[in-house]
Amino acid sequence: MAALATGGATPSDGATSFQRKVPASSRLAAIAGTRPSVRHGQLLLSSGLPSLDCVLGGGLAVGTLLLIEEDKYGIYSNLLFKYFLAEGIVCGHNLFVASAKEDPADILKEVPAPLFDDVHKNQVDEKETAVKSKPESQESMKIAWRYQNLPKIEVSPAASARFGHYYDVSKTVSPELLQSIKWHRFFLPEEMSLHPEIKTGNMTCGYTRLLQSIQRIIYQEGFDGSYPQKNQKNILRIGIQSLGSVLWGDDICCADNPEDVHSLTKFLYVLRGLLRMSLSACIITVPAHLIQNKAIMERVTNLSDTVVGLESFIGSERETNPLYKDYQGLIHVHQIPRLNSLICDASGTKDLAFRLKRKLFTIENHQRRL
Repeated sequence: MAALATGGATPSDGATSFQRKVPASSRLAAIAGTRPSVRHGQLLLSSGLPSLDCVLGGGLAVGTLLLIEEDKYGIYSNLLFKYFLAEGIVCGHNLFVASAKEDPADILKEVPAPLFDDVHKNQVDEKETAVKSKPESQESMKIAWRYQNLPKIEVSPAASARFGHYYDVSKTVSPELLQSIKWHRFFLPEEMSLHPEIKTGNMTCGYTRLLQSIQRIIYQEGFDGSYPQKNQKNILRIGIQSLGSVLWGDDICCADNPEDVHSLTKFLYVLRGLLRMSLSACIITVPAHLIQNKAIMERVTNLSDTVVGLESFIGSERETNPLYKDYQGLIHVHQIPRLNSLICDASGTKDLAFRLKRKLFTIENHQRRL
């Protein structure tokens, strides 16, 4: 079960039924970098991209899994992966970074630097928006009527924002900030050289080792709640890169009928169980375009909580299409979890595109022109 935002003091002896109202911030469990959802009561954390948080209904619920379907070249999915880690660094969360391709230490060194000064961020956008201000007024008549009243997705920070930060993709995080957080690594080639190869429960050795590492950290660090954490409660952010690829020892990207057809789905099933009973959240990137058996991808989607796909324009006809000249690709929200409700908490729009500006990566409503 995903973590709930709970708290509140019990009335003292002799107190009446009438209680003085207190600020909500003093009644809720305070964990850095989190906030309770006003709709379903779950504890939320930021994905590192405020515009993506808006699309997902406010953020990622603690205890859930975010699956990112990689774009063809893995450029933008890797960027979202680093945004998730960067937010954990700024908020002081514990990190667990797993990869079979790149050393986790090198991944963290390439995490974008935070923009703590909102004024500086607004100055970055001024030059880019000033050029487009005049054409927008002339082209507004060309936009289909059904797009006129669509809700706008937040792409600029509010002055009082404390949930979610903005990052400069042209710079990397400082070593001092990186050294201030506690993080754990899992580099598959390194793990395979240190331990003998094992295969249990029809699961590849890499997946088994990865689950053992995640489980050990959750239990030893007290994220499961069985042993109180030594300091103030904290969140464990888990990032797994390119899961399901050949580098993990899985063959679902190589054949229609792979030998370990249930290996990845079994891994996700066990992982979700670990997430549900701990103060943690996980992001996984999967090369969905390489998985030839679509039934496997459907099961992977069903075993995830939130599923977002990235479609890059690189090498496609849309790259030269004038309708998409301001964007680098499309965002497809395939699945959003239903938490304590019968309906999912979504932004209400499906026309989403992402744009990589000079320093910022944003998600916006793509309004098609007639």
